[in-house]
Amino acid sequence: MKKGMPLWRQQRYIPRGLIPLPIAPWLFDAASLTQRLRQVCQGRFQVRVVSQRRVRPLRDERVALRMRDHEHALVRMVYLLCDGQPWVFARTVIPLRTLGGAQRRLARLGSKPLGEMLFADRSMRRSAVEVARLVPGNKLFGLIATGSPVGSLWGRRSVFYLQNKPLLVSEIFLPAITPTLSLSGD
Repeated sequence: MKKGMPLWRQQRYIPRGLIPLPIAPWLFDAASLTQRLRQVCQGRFQVRVVSQRRVRPLRDERVALRMRDHEHALVRMVYLLCDGQPWVFARTVIPLRTLGGAQRRLARLGSKPLGEMLFADRSMRRSAVEVARLVPGNKLFGLIATGSPVGSLWGRRSVFYLQNKPLLVSEIFLPAITPTLSLSGD
């Protein structure tokens, strides 16, 4: 693992007992996180856009998307809120080559949830979910404003394909969601 990069692994490669039990069902759920949050938040769900711009993705993101080192992507960062509290930090990396044709709409989501669009698209395929424990010093951890000191955060990511065009979605679970996990888990 390179310094500053979280170690993303599929479930079968994670030592038993490493992931806290309340969060495990959320990390490995293959369904839409947006839909699950809407149910738990009982109508008090919203998306707050932090930024959306063309940049060079992080190295591990470029590797996951099979991008060349010099390539840029549209990177969208948002907080998924429940009752005004940030529960999830989401980072979407969309290679510029993905934004052609029908996928141009990905650049114009605004505060609409990406998950709704992804799971409504009949051409959508999804790679295996990878999870990681993010700690201070990880580049992705440094992009997240948690509001209070945090030792570590758990996240998941997947490559989605729309008409065989890739985009990477990383979802990091924030401390405000923790008390709710045991109530809404499987």
